[in-house]
Amino acid sequence: MIDPSHGTGNHHYVAPMCYAAVAAGADGLIVEVHPDPERASSDGPQSLKPVKFEKMMEKLRLFAEADGRTL
Repeated sequence: MIDPSHGTGNHHYVAPMCYAAVAAGADGLIVEVHPDPERASSDGPQSLKPVKFEKMMEKLRLFAEADGRTL
């Protein structure tokens, strides 16, 4: 289990860390998602917008499937 949102503190690094974690065998991810991160009362800089989260999940499935796993 990894928490790339808090681990990196920056939304730009969340997706790449998730891809690496799944490729390395992680079984779980904790990802901050917010519709308006700039106005979030906390954790805004590390939060993904919903559309970016959906795109990340689509690509993440490819990493999991390459390892014979599903999300």
